[in-house]
Amino acid sequence: MKQTALLTAASLLSILFLTFHVADDIARGMEPGTVSSLPVVPICAAWLYGTLVLAERRSGHVIMLLGALLGMAVPVLHMMGSGVGAGGPVASSGGALFFIWTLLALGVTALFSLILSARGLWSLTLGRAR
Repeated sequence: MKQTALLTAASLLSILFLTFHVADDIARGMEPGTVSSLPVVPICAAWLYGTLVLAERRSGHVIMLLGALLGMAVPVLHMMGSGVGAGGPVASSGGALFFIWTLLALGVTALFSLILSARGLWSLTLGRAR
């Protein structure tokens, strides 16, 4: 399968998992669910634009790389401190499996996107040097 198609699919999955996760954060009361939660909308829109419209360009790879870094930060931030494991506030609430699964799935797809976008940027740089 073409690397760009894999990167597009991984980025789309990361965006999906990120939106699921933000919605779950709001539903659980971890985020206020006010206007202060709306910056995720333009961030995801820019990431989606870079993924679907600019996929073959350097700018698209940069946008997907930045989105992947953002996506990888979410599980790290949630796992710091008290974490989400046994005894934490998430584990004792309903739907904890979905919450933790979206964290893990987001981390995996974001890391995969990061690797593919870095490889794509590297190949684009080498292609210009020749």
